[in-house]
Amino acid sequence: MEFIDYYKTLEIARDASAADIKKAYRKLARKYHPDLNPNDTEAHKKFQQINEANEVLSDPEKRKKYDKYGEHWEHAEAYEEAQRQQQQQRSQRNTGFGGGSNYQQYTYSSDGADDFSDFFESVFGNRGSHRQQQSRFRGQDFNAELQLTLHDVFTTHKRTLTINGKNIRLTIPAGVENGQTIKIKGHGGEGINGGPKGDLYITFNISNHTPFKRDGNDLYRDVNVDLYTALLGGEITIDTFDGKAKLTLKPETQNDTKVKLKGKGFPVYKQEGKFGDLYVTFKVTLPKNLSTEEKELIAQLQKLRS
Repeated sequence: MEFIDYYKTLEIARDASAADIKKAYRKLARKYHPDLNPNDTEAHKKFQQINEANEVLSDPEKRKKYDKYGEHWEHAEAYEEAQRQQQQQRSQRNTGFGGGSNYQQYTYSSDGADDFSDFFESVFGNRGSHRQQQSRFRGQDFNAELQLTLHDVFTTHKRTLTINGKNIRLTIPAGVENGQTIKIKGHGGEGINGGPKGDLYITFNISNHTPFKRDGNDLYRDVNVDLYTALLGGEITIDTFDGKAKLTLKPETQNDTKVKLKGKGFPVYKQEGKFGDLYVTFKVTLPKNLSTEEKELIAQLQKLRS
């Protein structure tokens, strides 16, 4: 498989900061997202490469291995373990307990991966022993980001994602939160020598363009109430997230009075039929463009109150 330079994929320098990587990933992920390029196979391929590059470079440990071992970074631990064993064998031979010299020394140099590639081929290619050729390694994990709205995650629904050219039918439970990550087992990279596949991690990026503010399973919103209804009391109808509700205001309701509507909040994640609460704050609005008669009546009220 052709080597892909993750830094070139994200269009960043090798000394890019974590913030630079995140910014570049978000910019390119939006540009090549399958939802914005539904019939563009090249854009889909590019989107997967961007996610793969971000999965490695955004993780400090994986990035460190990638910077050191390049395309073989996933097998760095196997290489380093072989180096440790070889050092032990050398020590034993030098002290007379090795019993033989049937090993080869591999060295990774800063100017390339030639020696490490020799090791890689020795373990995974045709030149290794039968035991080495059968060494199994788990496939690479993939990361993806899914853009959703607050309305999307109010109900359980299905989405089809395209990962590495494969369509994955995904059920998204109601109540998932912004930034939440779920694991889809076995939908990552292919394993090596029959090893298990990696997993797919999907992070939800949830935008909110509603008058509701979400905090966990609870929702908050402001509702305007005219001065006269606030003073005299009465019945009003408000919008909840999934419908309408009638409320009765007590006379002399003050500005910023808060009421709770139990069970009118957001669905609780993976708890069917359970919801948080809706908190409504009343904002008393003053009348504008008063007529002469209205002003006279308010002046009379002012005198009465004083």
